[in-house]
Parts: sequence; C-alpha cells; structure tokens
Amino acid sequence: MIKTKITEMLGIEYPIVQAPMGWIARSQLASAVSNAGGLGIIETSSGELDAVRDEVRKMRDLTDKPFGVNIAQAFVRDPDIVSFVVDQGVKFVTTSAGDPNKYCSALKEAGLTVFHVVPSLGAALKAIEAGVDGLVVEGGEGGGFKNARDVSTMVLLPLVCSKVNVPVIAAGGITDGRSMAAAFALGAEGVQMGTRMVSSAESPVHQNWKDAIVGAKETDTVFLNRFGPGPALRALRTEKTGAYEREGGEGVMAEFAHAKEMYFGGDLEKSIPLTGQVAGRIDAVKPVAQVIAETVAEFEATVKTMGQRWG
Repeated sequence: MIKTKITEMLGIEYPIVQAPMGWIARSQLASAVSNAGGLGIIETSSGELDAVRDEVRKMRDLTDKPFGVNIAQAFVRDPDIVSFVVDQGVKFVTTSAGDPNKYCSALKEAGLTVFHVVPSLGAALKAIEAGVDGLVVEGGEGGGFKNARDVSTMVLLPLVCSKVNVPVIAAGGITDGRSMAAAFALGAEGVQMGTRMVSSAESPVHQNWKDAIVGAKETDTVFLNRFGPGPALRALRTEKTGAYEREGGEGVMAEFAHAKEMYFGGDLEKSIPLTGQVAGRIDAVKPVAQVIAETVAEFEATVKTMGQRWG
C-alpha cells in the first residue's frame, strides 16, 4: 500500500486513478482498476445517463472497492445531474469541462468528496475558491479535450502545487512508475492514467485502437481546434485528424457523432481517437492489474534508487 492523502480520502490501496473517458470509462474497465487497488471512474461525457446508471449498477456486482463518477459539465446538460450522481451512492466525484462553482456546493452538501480537473493555475485557484477537496491537474500532453492554451505537466504541476494546499492528482503523460515518481517529485499525491487504460486488456475499445497506441511514436498525436469553435483536443494522428491539423478544426466536434463506430467498430477514420503523447511510451497491451502492479513496483524502486543516489 502507498499511503498518501489521496489514498486516505478515497479509501484505496494505490493512488492511481483511471481517467473518465467517454464511452470507455464504464464498468468493465473501471471495476478492473478498482479491483486492482486503484480508483475506477464512470464517465458521463457520453451524455448517455441511462447507460451510465446501468454501469454503476454493474459496478456493484463487479467490485466491492471504492469507485467514482465524473461530471463532464460541457457535455452533460441534465439540470438534475447532481441528484443523479448522488443517487448512485458514490462518495467521490470529479467535475470537469466547466465552472467548478456550478456543482461543488451541492455535491459537498450531499457528502461527496469533490475534485475538479484544471488545465491552468487560474483554473486551479478558481476551483479552490469554489471549495473543492482536491484537484486533478492535467497537462496538455494528455489525450482528450484540452485548454487551447496548453501547458505541459512538467510546468503546470509544480506551479499549481506551489500555490494550493489541497491534494493533487497529476494527469497527462503518466503511464508507469517512473512517471508516477516524477509526478510525486513535482508535488502530486496521486496520478491519473488515460491512454494507458485505453490500451489495457479490459478497455472496451476495438483492438485496432489499442494496436495503434502500441505502435505510435511520441510524435504521433495532433493538437486540434486550438482556435475553436468548441474545445481543443489531442488525438492520435490519422488521415482524418491530420487533415484537421492542417486545415483547422471547424467541424471536428461533429465527428463525435460517429464515435461509437470508431471506438467499438475499429475504423479509426470514422471519428477522433482521443489519445495522449504518452502513447509513444506504451509498447504492449496489458491487463489492468499488471499495469497497476508494475507501476507500483517501479514507483517504489525509482524512489528508493533516487534516495540512495541523491539522498
């Protein structure tokens, strides 16, 4: 067990959290993460709240360990989303893609622990003012929807940690024990993995996407839609995303109407395969339990070696 404020707050064995990726972060993947000692998260960014409710029910059958739910504010328009999340009986929620003031008070009044995802120091300070219990500090190298003015984890994480007094989970570029140790050295007390979990054995996405991640170089992602309209995003380089990179992002969000065809049908040109730069460091599809066990072992070995060498 690795004891940090994150493990104590969330009741988990290891401070490793799975990112709440739309359509992907459901019971099959999330239960594997929780059962392995981390924290699985159920997504809402798909907007399919009836399906999400069913996934939470499945989690109760698949694990007796803690798990959480994410509220992706830009993609969930249901005014009763707080009641929906509270009714699921979870104790931990992350909020993202919106104003932290919108739901924080109501969630905390209902007894939930609330972390907000932030891409900048300004956003972090705003979330602290809103009363969040902690932050997920997400660097621009991570996959998915991003701040158009992206900042790398190496810069953003120590900056935010130097200005706040709440526990921080680092996201963006985390895939193993060495990157976890680096995040801890920069002030984090937990890490979040996205692309590493997308490419895991329990991930529900098509094997073609997993193989593409394994085969990717560190330069094989693109940053799209920097100038709008809508959010910027980082995705795997394909013919489609390469064209958007060259020609501009107008219309890119409409591509997500075909997301499920790509995610589960395997044609990576059907939509936008959201993927982080860390794909360049992933060389095999592994079960979640193996990913977490290897991460923990390498983290402990790295910290020990650095202490012996530099202490």
